[in-house]
Amino acid sequence: MPIDLAGLKEDLTRRMDGAIETLKKEYQGLRAGRPSPALLETVRVDAYGNNTPLNQVASVAVAGPGLLQVQVWDKSLVKAVEAGIREAQLGLNPQTEGQVIRVPLPPLTEERRNDLVKAASKYAESTKIAIRGVRRDGMEQTKNAEKDKKAPISKDEAKDWTDAVQKLTDQYIKQIDGIFTDKEKDIKTV
Repeated sequence: MPIDLAGLKEDLTRRMDGAIETLKKEYQGLRAGRPSPALLETVRVDAYGNNTPLNQVASVAVAGPGLLQVQVWDKSLVKAVEAGIREAQLGLNPQTEGQVIRVPLPPLTEERRNDLVKAASKYAESTKIAIRGVRRDGMEQTKNAEKDKKAPISKDEAKDWTDAVQKLTDQYIKQIDGIFTDKEKDIKTV
């Protein structure tokens, strides 16, 4: 069975797109200069005997510069939501007013901004490593197709495909660098 080179490229592209999406989700949780409801996406709440994501028991909105507002839907869960926000290790101090929890975001210091840039850089590097792993799989599949006894591909075809896989990888690495640069600017903007 000859290798489906178009299918190979489609599979590699799908996997690399997945790595980029993961990076974007990781970056949503990194706080920049502006408040974002995405900051609380990682918060888990002990609700109804289960460890539940915050967005399943409350809505989160930006209430002003430096302030998030959490509207808890079930009055009995207010204390659990407040505890979940405190325990999420985000450095936040929620303030409860009835079923509404206000979460003031302290201004970012220069040191904290630098720490966030370092974290963003680590996320970008781990995504590049994932992309290179996908490239390695593509190169191995191409090499195996060249050695296939039943339906081998020629050396020229193998070279063309390894070049195509490398070109695809380079495009995604460049995209990751662009996403990181944008996030770095966002974090450093006062």
